[in-house]
Amino acid sequence: MYTIEIDFEVFKEITVRRSSEDVAPNDVLREVLGLSKKQGFDSGPAEKTDGRPWTTKGVTFPHGTEFRAMHKGQAYNATVHDGVLVLNGQRFSSPSAAAVSITGNAVNGWIFWECRLPGKQTWELIKNHRKE
Repeated sequence: MYTIEIDFEVFKEITVRRSSEDVAPNDVLREVLGLSKKQGFDSGPAEKTDGRPWTTKGVTFPHGTEFRAMHKGQAYNATVHDGVLVLNGQRFSSPSAAAVSITGNAVNGWIFWECRLPGKQTWELIKNHRKE
């Protein structure tokens, strides 16, 4: 497998074009480029290892961790990128600050956001990563 560098805007567009969680970024790019789906190729979520992880409240999320949330019927996506959480091009130091930017109200970001770690298929509430 090859690694390519893309900017956040390109990453965001690829993410938006995924019709479901089962559609990998590679599948989106093959479609955009007019290529057929490659048989026998495991195009699950790509490992995103370049870049710094983001640590908040003692919890570390690797670079490339995806975050998602729903608010008033609208989906929101954020990504850990080089040591911070990035949402709509803005950088946030906490999940709650990112959530407040969406809701306009005080919100517990640990129960607002779900995350998917690089290389994983499943989503889970980020509060599950905190130690009790």
